[in-house]
Amino acid sequence: MRRPAALLGSAVFFVLAPGVVAGLVPWLLVGGYSAPGAPGPLLAVGAVLVAAGLAVLLHAFARFALEGLGTPAPIAPTERLVVGGPYRYVRNPMYVAVLSIILGQAVIFWSASLAVYAAAVGMAFALFVRFYEEPVLARRYGRAYETYRRHVPGWLPRLTPWRGDGAAGPQ
Repeated sequence: MRRPAALLGSAVFFVLAPGVVAGLVPWLLVGGYSAPGAPGPLLAVGAVLVAAGLAVLLHAFARFALEGLGTPAPIAPTERLVVGGPYRYVRNPMYVAVLSIILGQAVIFWSASLAVYAAAVGMAFALFVRFYEEPVLARRYGRAYETYRRHVPGWLPRLTPWRGDGAAGPQ
């Protein structure tokens, strides 16, 4: 896939997937965004969670288009295994970022329903990764993915970046 198509596909998928999961659904759950409900210092914690999650999510999406020459969408996967940027610290930075955004909103709006939603989304992500993504990546990228998987944790980021091989094609 050419870079312009990968960028466009990633942008569309960004709106359709995390835009709905971390934007539209939380907005609906809290009845539209209104005044924050969190006490002072927690408001800052929530804002940091949302901002950090959004920054990581945007960077990870860009990596898929620029490094992997594809999109995060299963119908238009990357040509190369993406292991740069936030992927050097954690295998699932997009999912971690989306959860950070939802949890940040739960704190900002002091919403138990958003906290429960975050837990449900986290479980769905874990099941999807375990039973769909990991087997697909193992088949598509073979040894390169297995090496990456052995060195980079799935959900809790490493403290130092993995310095293994760069992106690799199917093996």
